Amino acid sequence: MKNIRQSNVNTHKDAWVEINLESLAQNIIEIKKGIPLDKKMLGIVKADAYGHGSQMIAKTMLASGVDMFGVSSVDEGLDLRNVKIKAPILVVGAIPTWAVESATLNDIAFSIFNDGHLEACKEVYERTGIKPKVHVKLDTGMNRIGVRAEEGVNYIEKVRKADYLKFEGVFTHLAAAEEPEEAKKQISRWNSVVDNIDTKGLLIHIQNTAATFAYDIKSNMVRVGISLYGLYPDLPPAVNYKPKLKQVMGLKGRITNIHEVKTNEGVSYAHTFIAEKPTRVATIPIGYADGVARGLSNKIYGIINGKKIRQIGNITMDQMMFDLGNNDAQVGDVITLLDEENLTLDSWAEILHTINYELTCRLKVRLPRVYVR
Repeated sequence: MKNIRQSNVNTHKDAWVEINLESLAQNIIEIKKGIPLDKKMLGIVKADAYGHGSQMIAKTMLASGVDMFGVSSVDEGLDLRNVKIKAPILVVGAIPTWAVESATLNDIAFSIFNDGHLEACKEVYERTGIKPKVHVKLDTGMNRIGVRAEEGVNYIEKVRKADYLKFEGVFTHLAAAEEPEEAKKQISRWNSVVDNIDTKGLLIHIQNTAATFAYDIKSNMVRVGISLYGLYPDLPPAVNYKPKLKQVMGLKGRITNIHEVKTNEGVSYAHTFIAEKPTRVATIPIGYADGVARGLSNKIYGIINGKKIRQIGNITMDQMMFDLGNNDAQVGDVITLLDEENLTLDSWAEILHTINYELTCRLKVRLPRVYVR
């Protein structure tokens, strides 16, 4: 078997996720064009940066103007600290009380919203002499975590009086930023809190990606997630701006086998594809265990030598097949399954009736990531 003709990528698997850091940097520049200069940007890098690899992604984000990072757990924050990322980090989800000390010792801020959190913070301060950094999470209608908006002012005053804390911010999350009427209800509850507290010196943030593009809300920081990676969330009918984005994630695999299937022969499990004529079939080592859903079987395409080819037969756990047509491809050539122009995650999401977020996260399971510019 020859090496490869189209790529000098060298991994221990003949398939990989390709991350374009130049596209990431360009997306940040485009997004920042629509954000007031006096507002900070928090980049969401939870779920290993939506499957893109948080440790590498964070460095490019910092170089491109992101001020702070949002993660979902203390462990995710530690992953960044372990590669010498010194920028501010906030755990936007709930953390267990036993993780407060680890967060504090590693300079990771976290969300608080009940008295148990305050007690845990006090105990950590008494043991370590270090004040935990906290943001109060308000529940304005998501009904997931947070102190209810009607109790928010009182809780914030309690936090402000706690001399064992470093109180850094107040935030909430919109459940349906794409629905203006629903968003207005939450924004009203948000205003009922921030209008009645002293916000001096605090980071005040409510805008997720969609709200960043669509609404002017009292805040001094926005939290941008999916669009950093070149994908759009669901947006309301009218937006203030819509940046031009490039999909950061690509997916490629080398052909491991080529053979001819005879007329009326089936391909893969259950023979969901039957050849109507002699067909050259290429196999690549990517399957549903790598994050490519079985529901995409017989519905997606790849590109090889600049030509589009159809995926055929059921996608199996570790492999999938393509109809090469009259393409002169050879074993070792590269088939592209995802790119920023022709083969998009959004097209896959439409087939699967899901969201692009889910698909980026799926592709991190077994595939090595290769970073390019």
